[in-house]
Amino acid sequence: MTLPIIAVLLPCFNEEAAVGATVAAFRAALPGAVIHVYDNNSADRTAAVANAAGALVRHERVQGKGAVVRRMFADVEADVYVMADGDATYDAGAAPAMVARLLDEQLDMMVGARVPDEADAYRRGHVLGNRLMTGFLARLFGRSFTDIFSGYRVFSRRFVKSYPALSTGFEIETDICVHALELRMPVGEMETAYAARPAGSASKLSTYRDGARILRTMVTLYRLERPMRFFGTIGLLLALVAMMLGVPLATTYARTGLVPRFPTAIAATGLVILAALCVFAGLILDTVTRGRREVRRLAYLAQRAPGA
Repeated sequence: MTLPIIAVLLPCFNEEAAVGATVAAFRAALPGAVIHVYDNNSADRTAAVANAAGALVRHERVQGKGAVVRRMFADVEADVYVMADGDATYDAGAAPAMVARLLDEQLDMMVGARVPDEADAYRRGHVLGNRLMTGFLARLFGRSFTDIFSGYRVFSRRFVKSYPALSTGFEIETDICVHALELRMPVGEMETAYAARPAGSASKLSTYRDGARILRTMVTLYRLERPMRFFGTIGLLLALVAMMLGVPLATTYARTGLVPRFPTAIAATGLVILAALCVFAGLILDTVTRGRREVRRLAYLAQRAPGA
């Protein structure tokens, strides 16, 4: 088996203080890899520093990490893709082991589960949010990862070229996880050290704003990927409310032959109709979703397996 062509993908936004060290670290860890730095409208010297460090620098003008990942996955051709943030927080030394495991076990994604090596490397709000969101994803899709928000991942070619990358911001990691779970891809995790940002580098993640976007993305993906459960649950709730309103009316009608509250009767009837419409919408969309999943699976199978 010939050695794979490895591409290291580093999305960057105002990382002048860290990108040089990040490029150097991955060049030392993966000497044969091609290192791509995608500058996302940085206002500092990120692009110049990355170029001086020997990286292939490209630019993505649409703001947002999701837009950068979409561009990287479309442009770069490789057998194995290593993706990490360009902020010098991820352990480049773990990359060879992650790549080796992906190839040996023919996996489609390896996730670097972050283990902070400094007290201030991981904000407390982010730790709690990660645990809650990871548990929520497991409840929605049946299984999950230890660290769904890790930006340190190794991908096979068939993952990258079958992934549509429709997200725009930091919810991209969640979308990537759901893509792997829905297609039932073979995946793995490996604990990796996570360091504090160097002086002059600041996190672009907003705990509350981006957390709300990620939660909204999870619910949206659940609606798209599990429409029968989503709309069926809504239909069931509407039917229960209709029963709460309608049972007293039915009891009164059976006893007296009269319907004393016509507005309530009309509301209960409307809720039953809406419940039925939700169930039928779920059934129809479930068929559409199955077709979409089959198309994505075929696109996935069109690429050769890692290490093959």
